[in-house]
Amino acid sequence: MNVDDLRDLAIFAGLTDAQLGELIDGSTTVPIEPGADLFHEGEPADFWWVLVDGAIALHRKIGREDTVMGKMDVPGRWAGGFRAWDDHGVYLASGRGIAEGRVLRVPTDLLRERIDVWFPLGGHLIKGVYGTARAIESTARQRDALITLGTLAAGLAHEINNPAAAASRSVSALDTACSSLLSSLRGLAGKVSEDQFGRLDSLRLELGSRAAILDPVDLADNENTISDWLADHEVERDWLIAPPLAAAGADVEWCERAADVLGDALEPGLEWVGSTLAATTLLGEVKESTRRITELVAAVRSYSQMDRGSIQTIDVTEGIESTLVMLGHKLRDGTEVIRAYGADVPRIDAFAGELNQVWTNLIDNAVDAMDGTGTLRITTRTDGDRIVVEFTDTGPGMPPEVAARAFEPFYTTKDVGKGTGLGLDIAQRIITEHHGGTITITSHPGQTTVAVRLPHQPATR
Repeated sequence: MNVDDLRDLAIFAGLTDAQLGELIDGSTTVPIEPGADLFHEGEPADFWWVLVDGAIALHRKIGREDTVMGKMDVPGRWAGGFRAWDDHGVYLASGRGIAEGRVLRVPTDLLRERIDVWFPLGGHLIKGVYGTARAIESTARQRDALITLGTLAAGLAHEINNPAAAASRSVSALDTACSSLLSSLRGLAGKVSEDQFGRLDSLRLELGSRAAILDPVDLADNENTISDWLADHEVERDWLIAPPLAAAGADVEWCERAADVLGDALEPGLEWVGSTLAATTLLGEVKESTRRITELVAAVRSYSQMDRGSIQTIDVTEGIESTLVMLGHKLRDGTEVIRAYGADVPRIDAFAGELNQVWTNLIDNAVDAMDGTGTLRITTRTDGDRIVVEFTDTGPGMPPEVAARAFEPFYTTKDVGKGTGLGLDIAQRIITEHHGGTITITSHPGQTTVAVRLPHQPATR
C-alpha cells in the first residue's frame, strides 16, 4: 500500500504525504477475503482498521445467535483502535469479509503516538469525549432497554392475570359444583328408576341443545321465575339450582316436565341437572382461559424470536400481531386498531426479532402521541420489489422541525423521564443498516404516518 491509496480518503484529509507515509510504514496491509474474519468481538482492540476498498460485515453474538449489526463498505470507514485511549477497550463486534479488498491495520500504539504528535490537543479531546460519550450512551441504552422491558413485562402480567384469575375462579366454583353433583347423586340413589334417570338425562340434553342467549335483564327475570317455581314445589336449594337452569334456557314448562319424571326425587334430580350444567360451563371457562394463556405465551415466543435464527423467512404481519398482543394493555382503553394487511404481501428474509423491536417502538410512539385515545391504522402492501409497512395515528402531528430531527440519537419531545430519544434512532439503524430498507415520517395535524420499506432480503448476512 502506498500514499496514493490513502490520499483521497476523507478520514485522512489534512495529512501530508510524509505523515501518511509514517502511518503506512508502521502499519500492515491486510487483504479482505469473503467469509474470513479479521477481528473478533470481545478481544482487545489493539488495532485500528481502516477500509481502503472492499466490504466488511460487523457481527455480534447475541445469546446463541450471530447477528449482523452493520457493515463497512465505504472507503475510509474504520473500526477498533479503542486501546489508543482506553486500556480496557475491546472490539464491539467481529469483522468478517463480504467483498474482496484491502484494509490498513494500524497498531493502537502507533495511532496514539501519531495523534499525540500531530494533534496533541485533539488526542486529549478524543480521550475525554470517547470516555464520556461511551458512558452516557451505555447508560441511556440500558435505561431505554429496562424501560421497554418493564413496560412489556407489566403489560404481559396484566394480560396473563385476567385469564389466570378467571381460570382460578372457575376451578374454585368447579369444586363446589362437583360436590353438589355427588351430593345430588346420593339423593337420587334408590329414589329413581333407570327409566326415570334416562328420561331426566334426555331433559338435560334438551337444555344443552337450546343454547339460549338472553340479555342480563331477561336472564335475571327467568332465574327469578324458576326460583319462585322451585320454592312453590318446596325445593330448598333453589338458590343453587335456579341459576344454571336459567342460563341453559330452562323455563317453567321444562320444570313441570321434569317434575312429572322425578316425582318425590324432584330436588336431587334438578340439583343433579343444575350441577352438571354448571360443571360443563365452568370447564368451558377453564378451557377458554388456559387457551388464552397459551396464546399469550405463543405471542411472547413469537415476539422474542427465542426459537429462531438471526435471519428467517417471515410474514411481517405475524410479528406485528405478536407485538400488538405484547402492548395490548396500552391499546385496550381508548385506541382503535385498524388492520389493513395486503393479501399480496410476500414473506421476506429478515431479522425477525429486530423487526419486532421496530414495531414496538413505532406502535408505542403512536399510542403516546394520541395520548392513549385515537385510531392507529396499520397497513402492509407491496411497492415494486419491496414491502411497505405503515403506522398511521390520529395524534396532533409533528411540526416540520421536529419531524426533521426525529431520527437523531437522544432527540426526544417527551417529558423528562418518559423518553430517551433512542427509539427511532435504533429503529432506523435496524431498518437501514441491517435490512437495507428505509424509514420515513410524514406528518400533519390529525395524521402522522411512519412508513417502513423493506427489501425481500436484508442488506447483509
